[in-house]
Amino acid sequence: MNRTPLFDWHASRGATMMEFRGWEMPLWYPSGAVAEHRSVMTDAGLFDTSHMSVIEVNGPGAFDLLQKCFTRDLLGCVGRGKQPMRPGRSAFGAYLNEAGGVVDDTIVYQIDSQVYVSIVNAGMGGTIRAHLLGHADYEQVEVIDLTGKVGKIDIQGPTSAKVLMRVLEDPVQVLQDMEYFAFKGHFDGKDPHADTVLGDGTPVLLSRTGYTGEFGFEILVEPDRLLSTWNAIMDAGHDLGLTPCGLAARDSLRAGAVLPLSQQDMGPWPFVNHPWPYALPYNEDKSAFTKRFVGDEALKKNENAEYTYAMVGYDPRKVSTHDPAVVVDENGREIGVVLTCVADMAIGRQGGAIYSMVTPDRPEDFKPKGLMCGFVKVKSTLSPGQVVQLKDKKRKIKAMIVKDVRPNRTALRQMAEML
Repeated sequence: MNRTPLFDWHASRGATMMEFRGWEMPLWYPSGAVAEHRSVMTDAGLFDTSHMSVIEVNGPGAFDLLQKCFTRDLLGCVGRGKQPMRPGRSAFGAYLNEAGGVVDDTIVYQIDSQVYVSIVNAGMGGTIRAHLLGHADYEQVEVIDLTGKVGKIDIQGPTSAKVLMRVLEDPVQVLQDMEYFAFKGHFDGKDPHADTVLGDGTPVLLSRTGYTGEFGFEILVEPDRLLSTWNAIMDAGHDLGLTPCGLAARDSLRAGAVLPLSQQDMGPWPFVNHPWPYALPYNEDKSAFTKRFVGDEALKKNENAEYTYAMVGYDPRKVSTHDPAVVVDENGREIGVVLTCVADMAIGRQGGAIYSMVTPDRPEDFKPKGLMCGFVKVKSTLSPGQVVQLKDKKRKIKAMIVKDVRPNRTALRQMAEML
């Protein structure tokens, strides 16, 4: 298996390691996945995400290639005002095949008018490079797989900015105006855009993004600077509740935030009828797409695509997605399958409502016991509030179809609130 430059650090701290898409990664540390999950809600968590693949797309044809292959419209994907992509901004979307199925999801960053960075999932660098080159004018664009040549760390949680204030060289200048899905700097110290550095001079690409639904940042850095950067952040956050976190907490946090895992919640089936319409270039009334892109015709013509919904349970009990677990309606008919099923241990039900452990108006006696949550894929439409049964070989449990799971998430908070 592949290992990140932080493998020895994880092992020396007693992390339970597991294989994930060809990489040996920490599942959790001795503190446990529940404590790690909750640390992101109350303080901050630090994740090694160097297993993810990084692709650079550059040249005069870079914009046209991404406009053709990326599901977001680069002429209108920035902020709520749908402004054009510009240097220092990023957007979440997907790469589709001709049949409208997901090859992988990605965040695309515009470095400048002819240089973009696309972060995709572990083990997908070669696949996405080949996919892009299959649609490229080779004289106009270069696609470079930087897998293993870039280190990545995510710091997530309400004290994240306070921790970074202690490690950045010029923290006020870097952080004060950074909006959601904005970024600064570059991980390559030789690049002219490498103007964001840590106190020790390490150049970083610092992005106000993440995979938890909570306020935080993703940090890209050269691999030989990864360990020193990790240690500097851990040291800076020791009195601010910063906790190292593994893949288990990452999975439960993202599910509670209604964020998908590629090739599990989205995959080779048509990328429609799901909780992530913002990943497609719909016009204002959702009646058409604002551009042409690979797979668009298949999506337009597919009227029989299955439906993906977020769901939440009534306690932390889960079903196994390896059987696989099925979805059963009120008449006992099997109507679909369970895609993701985890427990968000920062939430609970009280008085018929769902609260988070940090919900401002939560009842005084509220203590989160955790709720199962995730995604189902079914054959026909369901409505928010509708109750279904999830069934595996061992148990059957109730789940409610919802538009959202964990309330009061902090990802969209203004920077001034968090410093």
